[in-house]
Amino acid sequence: MLLVPSGEGRPAGASRIAIVLKGYPRLSETFIAQEILELERRGFAFDIWSLRHPTDRYRHPMHEAIAARLFYLPEYLKDDPRRVLKGMVHAFRHLRWKPTLRVFLRDLQRDPSASRMRRLGQAFVLARELDPGIRHLHVHFLHTPASVTRYAALLTGRSFSFSAHAKDIWTTPEWERREKIAEARWGATCTADGWNELRRVAGSDGGRVELVYHGLDLARFPAPPAARRPADGSDPADPVRLIAVGRAVTKKGLDTLVDALALLPASLDWRLVHIGTGPLVDALKEQAARLGIADRIEWRGSQAQGTVIDALREANLFVLPSRPGEDGDRDGLPNVLMEAATQELPIVSTRFAGVPEFIDDGVNGLLVPPGDATALSCALAALIADPQRRRELGRAAHARLIADFTFDAGIDRLEALLRTPDRPAVPHPAGTAAEGEEAAESVAARP
Repeated sequence: MLLVPSGEGRPAGASRIAIVLKGYPRLSETFIAQEILELERRGFAFDIWSLRHPTDRYRHPMHEAIAARLFYLPEYLKDDPRRVLKGMVHAFRHLRWKPTLRVFLRDLQRDPSASRMRRLGQAFVLARELDPGIRHLHVHFLHTPASVTRYAALLTGRSFSFSAHAKDIWTTPEWERREKIAEARWGATCTADGWNELRRVAGSDGGRVELVYHGLDLARFPAPPAARRPADGSDPADPVRLIAVGRAVTKKGLDTLVDALALLPASLDWRLVHIGTGPLVDALKEQAARLGIADRIEWRGSQAQGTVIDALREANLFVLPSRPGEDGDRDGLPNVLMEAATQELPIVSTRFAGVPEFIDDGVNGLLVPPGDATALSCALAALIADPQRRRELGRAAHARLIADFTFDAGIDRLEALLRTPDRPAVPHPAGTAAEGEEAAESVAARP
């Protein structure tokens, strides 16, 4: 087992909570790090359990400030079969394996996949190695991380809660979402779009799910630039600087953006910076070359957070044309929209998912239909040529952020839920009697 201390200063006497994540740390999930860090400042102590090792080149400064101990589960069971076997034997000797196995077999019948088997193996490891002082688990994302958490909670008799975000809401089967919601103490999600969907799926259990916006901790961001050069696309020496930040995956709509840029009038001078990695980068570069605009686009790849903020401050216009991805994958409310608003950047995005919860079309940004390159091009052309309109929309976006999307309200609600869960724990679905001794060993004593 890998144990990585990521900080010091655990609050004395605080009861600990296990946080389960698919991957940690991730630059694309700084909203999660933001929550963990602030909750630690409010007296919580956490152990973080990650299903995967990090793949990003950089870490955010918040990750360095977080005091939680960090543990990694075997991503694939073949990676550490001895550890998986120990977890399985421990479960069969000491934990509630019979009712858990019944739940798992019911799930496996509906989802006969290797991934489903892997989640049970990871849950065996998690159940054996969890600190015995931890009585509650909180998982981010309702798909595979929640499966591991749910099985571990069933095995040990612990309670669990969840935060659902985007892809997990729309790609997890309805039966699975419904059952996880029913067994959780409570759940939270970060957009009204996702909240309505989970309440629909949950039926009578929909009241367990709360709408809790992430918001932004504005203390992490500098004040907006005092002024930006009023470029209007008429001067080749001073092109309008566009920026897009996000992974190169279908749901970010970057292929639509490239098509839209190619449709811009030849008389307009502009440059685009894209920040982010992803499987579609090469295809996007080929698309830009094919359309004759490759020399106007800079693909910077993954960048440290400070570099991202610098790029936002240097830009004139932010664009992220979110749209449906494969298998129903979609954004929630991308945090990067709010990060752009911290710097009073005008925003062009799409009327899709949680975006309209932050952007009012024509008031604090422009919205176009998802996947519509012509409409996107028209919106970009209008703002490229109009620095005064850009300034008005950017200021309005910043005002909207400060008025309705600051960090404190959401974190206050999460703190209240984690301190005094306002719903009773859900009985074990196969009975409340423990099947075997629920003895736990200290994490530090295990090999």
